[in-house]
Amino acid sequence: MADERALDEVVTFTSDLIRIDTTNRGGGDCQERPAAEYAAARLAEAGLEPVLLERTPGRANVVARLEGTDPSAEALLVHGHLDVVPAEAADWSVHPFSGEVRDGVVWGRGAVDMKNMDAMILAVVRAWAREGVRPRRDVVIAFTADEEASAEDGSGFLADRHAHLFEGCTEGISESGAFTFHDGEGRQLYPIAAGERGTAWLKLTARGRAGHGSKVNRQNAVTRLAAAITRIGEHEWPLRLTPTVRAALTELAAVYGIETDLTDVDALLDKLGTAGKLVESTVRNSANPTMLDAGYKINVIPGEAVAHVDGRYLSGVEDEFRATMDLLTGPDVDWEFQHREVALQAPVDSPTFARMRAAVQAFAPEGHVVPYCMSGGTDAKQFSRLGITGYGFAPLKLPEGFDYQALFHGVDERVPVEALHFGVHVLDRFLRTA
Repeated sequence: MADERALDEVVTFTSDLIRIDTTNRGGGDCQERPAAEYAAARLAEAGLEPVLLERTPGRANVVARLEGTDPSAEALLVHGHLDVVPAEAADWSVHPFSGEVRDGVVWGRGAVDMKNMDAMILAVVRAWAREGVRPRRDVVIAFTADEEASAEDGSGFLADRHAHLFEGCTEGISESGAFTFHDGEGRQLYPIAAGERGTAWLKLTARGRAGHGSKVNRQNAVTRLAAAITRIGEHEWPLRLTPTVRAALTELAAVYGIETDLTDVDALLDKLGTAGKLVESTVRNSANPTMLDAGYKINVIPGEAVAHVDGRYLSGVEDEFRATMDLLTGPDVDWEFQHREVALQAPVDSPTFARMRAAVQAFAPEGHVVPYCMSGGTDAKQFSRLGITGYGFAPLKLPEGFDYQALFHGVDERVPVEALHFGVHVLDRFLRTA
């Protein structure tokens, strides 16, 4: 079990990393290097030899390898991103980059996404250095840039240009799993991610005939675009169950003593109540219009109108997604990928998943560990190019009423100190047995 110093350090590191403003506004507007230098220094103090790598000046990544005791064993990648989404200070109860520790809670942007996990990794590695602990398999540690945008300066750059640093890695763990999900009926669930929907960020362009706003115009680009995004927004996507989602529904049904009827998934989700929220966004593809841009003057009909759509697709059905977008946009609107990444699947019957489950249950015996599929995506997508199977495993024990999911990219992002302590213990247990 991790020592007391590790429990103190995880709080300090989380707070310190939050105070380093690594806001990623997209379009290359971010500087992760100060946070990367901080993480590299903490690793170097533990005897590791981290390297800093940049595709673009200031967009730094950190990679280090901790050698295991069994050179024949496959290596494990443990990764976390250093950038965060923007935060408007006026909306927050505390300054989003204060890293303030108040009433047993660490406040600030990145407290759950995902400087908390970065801090846990650092705390565990340093505790091992003090104890002389070595894992069975090599552990490659990566702190990345640019996850909150395209990952081109982060995991994509590392996978494409520095693959040798990940030699031997077959599996990886990162964010969005092993957190407490309270169902409101006294049960505590701990979902571990074993899949991700694919990312399909789309740009839609409608073209028409420009003209005076007072004239009849049957080729209005704005009207054509509005019709297309209305069709997209109102579309009912068909049910598509991946192996991970099937496993999630089966295990959740067992927890609740419900018959697993996958012929009527919507009814099953209703029976699962609050717990169904873990699955409901991953039983179908989705496409949500998010941005609009058209015109420059109220009495001028523009010749072009543009919209952006956040699309997500399940493993094995990307072709269906593409065909559906062709149908919904129609002949008057073109669409293209602005950013696309693959959907992921990871086995839930693997020894690694079993060890993650056991590590959580060792410190939360009252909890029910279940697999689930993320509705969004992580750096695991880029690392999958190297043949690395990714899991979401960033353990946190959260109190009832703490809306973990709402704090991702939300106002007043924060994490309880006790949750960080739990995370260190569980991560330490898992990595020792992995």
